[in-house]
Amino acid sequence: MCPLFIVRTLATLALAWAAAAACVALQTPLPWMIGPLLATSVVSMVGGPTESWGPLRNAGQWTIGAALGLYFTPQVVALIGGLWWAIVLGIVWALFLGWLFGAWLYRVHAPRMHGVPAPMLRATSYFAGAIGAASEMTLLSERENARTDLVAASHSLRLLIVTVTIPFALQFSGLHGLDILPPTLRVVNWPGLALMALLTGAGALLMDRLGRANPWFMGAMLVSMGLTMAGQSLSAVPQGMVNAAQLVIGVSLGVRFRAEFLHTAPRWLASVALGTVVLMGVCALFAGALAWSTGLPWVTLLLGTSPGGITEMAITAKVLQLGVPVVTAFQVCRLIAVLMLVDPLYRRIYPPSAHEGSVG
Repeated sequence: MCPLFIVRTLATLALAWAAAAACVALQTPLPWMIGPLLATSVVSMVGGPTESWGPLRNAGQWTIGAALGLYFTPQVVALIGGLWWAIVLGIVWALFLGWLFGAWLYRVHAPRMHGVPAPMLRATSYFAGAIGAASEMTLLSERENARTDLVAASHSLRLLIVTVTIPFALQFSGLHGLDILPPTLRVVNWPGLALMALLTGAGALLMDRLGRANPWFMGAMLVSMGLTMAGQSLSAVPQGMVNAAQLVIGVSLGVRFRAEFLHTAPRWLASVALGTVVLMGVCALFAGALAWSTGLPWVTLLLGTSPGGITEMAITAKVLQLGVPVVTAFQVCRLIAVLMLVDPLYRRIYPPSAHEGSVG
């Protein structure tokens, strides 16, 4: 690691901490994530030398995953088990909405992007519209000869909009979910925390070796969930660690927005921004229908079905106490389904012979 990279990383962390402290003083929602996210994204877009170190981001996801797993008590798991049909509906909804968004992007841009062949634009639009698994969708789009820069930019912009908009809206609305963390899991036990770190770290490393999506988050969360469901309450995760984890995750999101981001097909980004706002609106309506059917708080199901990332929506649920287990269950199941089904569905809906010349 070169000295310049270290200096840039430390300077970025200092900027992120200052932004988080300012947001804490201003009492904004998710100050430890939104402050660093906004500060680093703005500085990055104006050409500032921001950097994010991968191991720090991994440690942040590991910490959040371990903390979220503590919510999955046997009683909570029983509640989620009774919602299987709603989770399946959420998956179908996400796949349909992603396809619809992609088809709309294609219809809007096909007449204007004359330098992009129809099959390339079709694949670009489809994978840019898919809900969830941003980095994985970029890799899948590359296999289909899509414009990966547009796919990555679309997911980054949508994640930024959702991550900033929803927490502010929820905090100022005063809505509440159904989170009550058991008292035993509010106490930090240092030997227990060390053992939990060892076990969840092993789970994260295993998921990473297996090449799974979000390995540091998913591996840690699954191990923590297993311990909690088995009645093993080792320790709570200190709030300072959770705050630090949010900070490095916010930085890792913010540094995606380099100066060239603003020059990446402005009309395309504008349509993605507009589409994201519409997606949030229709997801809110869908969450309302699920809330009516299940009797669960609308705000919890809103986070569970929103077009944001699993880590960011789970953090929102945790910090604002809006139903972490339900939100996480919806988001995890959706992530798995998207990873497994999006590419096969693309090949089924748009076989190679159908790519040429069709719009819509």
